Amino acid sequence: MSDNGLLVLTTGGTIDKVYFDAKSEFTTGESEFPEIARLAQVQMPYRLQSVFRKDSLDMTDEDREAIREAVISAVEPRVLITHGTDTMVETARRLLDITGKTIVLTGAMQPSRMRLTDAPFNVGFALGALQSLPEGVYVAMNGQILDPRKARKNREAGRFETD
Repeated sequence: MSDNGLLVLTTGGTIDKVYFDAKSEFTTGESEFPEIARLAQVQMPYRLQSVFRKDSLDMTDEDREAIREAVISAVEPRVLITHGTDTMVETARRLLDITGKTIVLTGAMQPSRMRLTDAPFNVGFALGALQSLPEGVYVAMNGQILDPRKARKNREAGRFETD
């Protein structure tokens, strides 16, 4: 991968959830990123790596360390992390001291596999952010680029905000 490449780390979360109607349950499935990228005709080269497939509420400190290690060891200068929205900011804060890379975390409020979802918009927005932002760690959600030191999820309103 050239130094202009992109690493996409997938961790699960709502963006990759699959709904089982018979059980009225969700489970985390394979990453939807390749399908979103195909439909959006993404032209920039990328490498896809699954760290794990979990709901972010089930993530542990060890999981966040696995994400951190994947980012640090990446040869690519740009890293997109698809992540569950409930603890996305917590993970982003864990990455703040990593230098030499532009890191953007994004996710979805509704699974990508659903007809009405914010997943394609958020992924596209995050890809654009990755190409224009200086090195650092960011959260890209709801058409906003947020500093994880000030960001929070407003569960009642279903959006991300800054303090």
